[in-house]
Amino acid sequence: MKERYDVVVVGAGPAGSTCARFAAARGASVLVLEKDRDVGMPVRCGEAVSNRSLEKIVDIDPRWIAATIKRFRLISPSGHVVEPDLGGYGYVLERRIFDYDLARLAVEAGAELHTKSYVDGLLPRNPEPGTTTDMSSEEKETSSAAKDRSDDSSGWRGVSLQWKGEPRTVEARIIVGADGVESRVGKWAGIDTTTHMRDMETCAQMTLSNVDLEEDACEFYFGNDTAPMGYLWVFPKGRGMANVGVGISGMASKQKAAIRYLQEFVERRYPGAGVLTTVAGGVPCATTVDTLVKGNIVLVGDAAHQVNPMSGGGITSGMIGGKLAGEAIARALEKNDLSLLNEYPKQWRKEVGAKHDTYYRMKAAVYKFPDETLDDIAVNVLKLREDKRTIWGVFKTALRHQPALVWEMMKTFGLRPSA
Repeated sequence: MKERYDVVVVGAGPAGSTCARFAAARGASVLVLEKDRDVGMPVRCGEAVSNRSLEKIVDIDPRWIAATIKRFRLISPSGHVVEPDLGGYGYVLERRIFDYDLARLAVEAGAELHTKSYVDGLLPRNPEPGTTTDMSSEEKETSSAAKDRSDDSSGWRGVSLQWKGEPRTVEARIIVGADGVESRVGKWAGIDTTTHMRDMETCAQMTLSNVDLEEDACEFYFGNDTAPMGYLWVFPKGRGMANVGVGISGMASKQKAAIRYLQEFVERRYPGAGVLTTVAGGVPCATTVDTLVKGNIVLVGDAAHQVNPMSGGGITSGMIGGKLAGEAIARALEKNDLSLLNEYPKQWRKEVGAKHDTYYRMKAAVYKFPDETLDDIAVNVLKLREDKRTIWGVFKTALRHQPALVWEMMKTFGLRPSA
């Protein structure tokens, strides 16, 4: 590990590795620091993605694909089954292989990666020789307090870390926070990465074996007894395996934990299944953080709240954020002008962010529906002509009493009124 790089990326998930790859491919010296021993472990994800979204960012390796999804079922509280036309297909990934390969692609592009590297702070920029600082006595009180304060005019000069148990410092012109929900890098830089309880989905998932299911169909269950203010998913992984998980609003989890809803469903639906893994965590189903760039700090992925607020999926949207950030970083270094980093938030807003704002408003409306309304939506979608039973047909039916939101959805996604 050298003492100085152009870019330090904190976190080797899909967003961090993608950002590192696109920056390194254009000549930047990039260091990726991953706190865990192995990239891609542990897996805390449903692992489902759209083929079209993934193909925009990376050439797909068949080794990543556990299952190809051609059908998509929505199950209402009373058991009405709606199978809308996806207009495409999806994949359930093997994240252990997928994340590992994304990191490998970053290294092949020229990045350097170290695991077991726990970043524990930002390094304040040293004052110019012969000058004095204006730091107050309160700010000088503790080093941790000083780390929490950002100087927009000079930014930060690097990171401090524990590498294989030894303290180290690394300097960098640009620091990327790809360090997950409620990013510490963002907080140290003075960026508000807090997620309100109403927008923090509480999730639990089991990977099951010995389950009987159709291996090309994803299922989504709705209802207050199954997944209040959220949904439960069944994603096949081939060979009689599936990811079965649930995500509910943090507000709903106060009454009953997500893991309990999941356990009850599995006991009822797959009583003979073997449980290979159980994971739990939080997903920020909110709009993107207000500040993606502050001085020389850049946020991507979950750290930037780039998760789709409606579905809770964050793999491809985080990778898009990583790609856009990596390209902006490369341009800023090539031109020796860090103000060009601010092109990244603009491009994110144009390509994804505006859509996520609409998804957020759709989620806020739909997640409040009682079971009776969810059943009514299913019944009315099933009355549509088969060619109208698209995912957009489902949303239009669900939001038929909110025409302004339907029209916003149409404009945002470039859909015709008849779509």
